[in-house]
Amino acid sequence: MITRTLSLLFALGSPLFAENWPQWRGPRLDGTSQDVGFPVSAEGNVTWKAELPGSGHASPIVWQDRIFTVACVAETEERVLICLDRGSGKLLWQSKVLKAPIESIHRLNSQASSTPATDGERIFTAFLDNSETEATRKANEGRVIPKGEVPKGTVVISAHDFSGKPLWQVRPGLFSSKHGFCSSPIVFEDRVIVNCDHDGDGYIVALSKTDGKELWRIDRPNHTRSYCVPLIRDIGGRTQMVLSGTMCVTSYDPRTGKLLWIIDGPTEQFVASLVYSDQTGLLYMTGGFPEHHLLAIKPDGSGNVTDTHIAWRTNKGVAYVPSPIVEGGHLLIVSDSGIGHCFDAKTGDILWEERLREHHASLASAEGHVYFINDNGTMRTVKPGKAYEALAESELGEKIFASPALSEGQIFIRGDKSLICLGKRSAKTAGR
Repeated sequence: MITRTLSLLFALGSPLFAENWPQWRGPRLDGTSQDVGFPVSAEGNVTWKAELPGSGHASPIVWQDRIFTVACVAETEERVLICLDRGSGKLLWQSKVLKAPIESIHRLNSQASSTPATDGERIFTAFLDNSETEATRKANEGRVIPKGEVPKGTVVISAHDFSGKPLWQVRPGLFSSKHGFCSSPIVFEDRVIVNCDHDGDGYIVALSKTDGKELWRIDRPNHTRSYCVPLIRDIGGRTQMVLSGTMCVTSYDPRTGKLLWIIDGPTEQFVASLVYSDQTGLLYMTGGFPEHHLLAIKPDGSGNVTDTHIAWRTNKGVAYVPSPIVEGGHLLIVSDSGIGHCFDAKTGDILWEERLREHHASLASAEGHVYFINDNGTMRTVKPGKAYEALAESELGEKIFASPALSEGQIFIRGDKSLICLGKRSAKTAGR
């Protein structure tokens, strides 16, 4: 019972204990860590570097002494779940999740881009299987597939235990996008939630953690590809699951799937997740394609709030792929082309902008510092303020597209060839 209680506190990010990083963008789904002791530079702080099998852009996740991520091994057509020892980077095990033909992707995507999630007992993964089945054959036959588009495949959600043993696998529906698949599962209470917006009948599903049974399903509007991982937060007097995608911004009750509010548009496709500021009480959305918008949204509405709940908006400093971060009274964003901006989160005023080169990894923060890692592997540690202030700039030596994981004073960064651990584990928690 004591062990389970401690594990729960870790999952919830209690300030009394150091934090795990159990899913995409960490315990709060927003890229922030409440731990201390993180290095500001990679120089002199590489604890270990472990070569990974296969390829992928999925972020690592952290649970106590173990690191998990996923990869695609093209030679065998296998999608695998990988477990590493936190202390040394040693590969503890590698478990096959799926064997399927290699699907077509955008040149900046991978066949293993969905970050896994864990509840401390199970690891949940999401992949696309483009093997022909009766369901995909029926969906594809008689359909004229436009140039550049792809036939429908099948979403595969799986659960493994901490020894790599498969527990369950389900296929909640079809999926089609010429850019490939990258929908990361997230854990909320007793369920695993996966957003499957795509070029077809998009949906979001909640599955039971224990057996994969479907608990609820949301039919998404507009049938347009997007790749946002939802943000779940207690805001506006209720628990909300908020995401942009398929030509709208929506909030749902994550326990039932009920729609709470919706904003039309402001554009067609989205990738970056939303973030929330306790200080301003506002949500922030950045995206997308073909138009670029940044919205600050009041989260207390009901129904269609397009005309009533946008606190401020701008078309400057917008990111499409990298998710932003809130640090204190500042909203920080970096565009895919590599222009970083710092906004006053309350007013939307731009405080500074800086050229940082191409970025696709999302931002992370700890101890009042924000980490920017560009595609070429340059890590910049920035102190938010009225002017750009870089505390350090260092090279990781690899291409980086995955977002970092932060836990107990260590930063885990997935490169195109290896997993890099920066920093020493905090002394007060290392022996726990």
